[in-house]
Amino acid sequence: MVADIHRTILYGGIYLYPADNKSPKGKLRLLYEGIPMAMIIEQAGGIASTGLFQGKIGKVSELVPDEIHAKCPIIMGGKRDVQVLMDEYTAAGLTPPAL
Repeated sequence: MVADIHRTILYGGIYLYPADNKSPKGKLRLLYEGIPMAMIIEQAGGIASTGLFQGKIGKVSELVPDEIHAKCPIIMGGKRDVQVLMDEYTAAGLTPPAL
């Protein structure tokens, strides 16, 4: 994951690890992977979102873990790239927060 985020910061793009039917809470651990990488992406000027998770679209940095190995879905990247995805949520009738 670190190498993928490094590449995304250097060359742009988007890093997706969304929730699916097999892993409805996502696969990445919040305390060890999600929040630290979200902080780095946001400090670099990007956006770190959970996508549609627990009935809403939110930021990874706003999640509060309820256990040590809590998991979450991840959508990270530059503002322009993540905004394209948020526009798709809007087109589907969902209301993403202002990122």
